[in-house]
Amino acid sequence: MEPWERGALRRGDLARRVGSDAATMTRSVKRLEQAGFVRRCPSPTDRRSVLVEPSAAGIALRDQVEAVRAELERTVTGDLTPDGRDQALASLDRLEQSLSPHSATSAEPAAEC
Repeated sequence: MEPWERGALRRGDLARRVGSDAATMTRSVKRLEQAGFVRRCPSPTDRRSVLVEPSAAGIALRDQVEAVRAELERTVTGDLTPDGRDQALASLDRLEQSLSPHSATSAEPAAEC
């Protein structure tokens, strides 16, 4: 979801954003690329870096992933009152935001692959 929301990211930045190590991220990106969901492109600002961005197939998959995520959210919060649901989701959003500064890196513009 990070490349969908932030655009093209360096593999290392992507690993930090999702709390992964570089080796795991390298393998994950390779599998996603083989499946056709992402592509790797040279960075236009740093010749040593490679950016990861969603492919057309990856972009097309976004609606399905977001639908599954919404269903999971409904399942997890189903027994809560509307106010309780809003409070729980707001708390989770705050937790996510508090983690973001520790791994925040701006996305680079996509290179033409």
